[in-house]
Amino acid sequence: MAGGQERVLRRRIRSVQSTRKITKAMELIAASRIVRAQARIAANRPYRLGMTRILRRTAAADPTAARKLLGTPETPTRVGVLAIVGDRGLAGSYNSGVLRATERLVAEHSSNGAAVTLWTVGKKAPPYFRYRGIDTEGSFAGIADRPNFDDAREVANVVTAPFVAGEMDLVQLVSTRFISAGTQRVEVLQMLPLPLPSNSDPAEDGIDAPLSSRAVGYTEFEPEPEKLLKELAPRAAESEIFSALLEGSASFFTAQQRAMAAATENADELVRTLTRVMNRARQDSITTEIMEIVGGAEALRQSKGA
Repeated sequence: MAGGQERVLRRRIRSVQSTRKITKAMELIAASRIVRAQARIAANRPYRLGMTRILRRTAAADPTAARKLLGTPETPTRVGVLAIVGDRGLAGSYNSGVLRATERLVAEHSSNGAAVTLWTVGKKAPPYFRYRGIDTEGSFAGIADRPNFDDAREVANVVTAPFVAGEMDLVQLVSTRFISAGTQRVEVLQMLPLPLPSNSDPAEDGIDAPLSSRAVGYTEFEPEPEKLLKELAPRAAESEIFSALLEGSASFFTAQQRAMAAATENADELVRTLTRVMNRARQDSITTEIMEIVGGAEALRQSKGA
């Protein structure tokens, strides 16, 4: 009985050790990709800030035209929502946090009587919404891990087309913002119409004054600011989507690295626990065998004496 238990425990220990090798390898891979993802976020920041700067100067040159593409509609009746998650799991609450926030956002707009169109990025999103009876207009897969600007442009073309055509009042983005290696936060951002510029965002340090102030000095626009704003709005959406994809990728690898590190620690603890149980079972087996030998020798001695 004890020997059979020992074999079972040895088999379980080997299985846990094999799993630990996998989780440790995934932890190291995720840790190496975090650095690369952070570098891409830093490299994209000048373009994002430059796009914001151009929008502010153009909007300041023609505030009347800017009001058509900037601001927040009070009672939108047609809303588009873009959710960005990962293509894979094993990343803690990274995917579930964005999916739950998107579900709440869709429910909120629906309760206000708005028609909601949902797009998703990542393989984990469509099954989640399909199970809950929420229809998706389109989904993009295979771009969450290592996104490039062509991927962002493809998504932006689909998402911005209804707004540019006047078929949608508001387009929102739900994604995970990468603040630091220890802090990531699920955020709901307004993509279209473009939110009014504000100097309160620390990511916009060094950018011009708010919309109400005119650009200092002489600025010549070609074409006119109104036409230029119509061209810049989709480009700004591309920039925001690309930034969200990059930050989502960094957040995914950070969450996966933490999850795999915790799994590795749990595997180590489980191996130690199973080893103690196996040693105890082996000691019990040895003690039983010794007792049987001693008992047999004593019986043999007594039989010889008789």
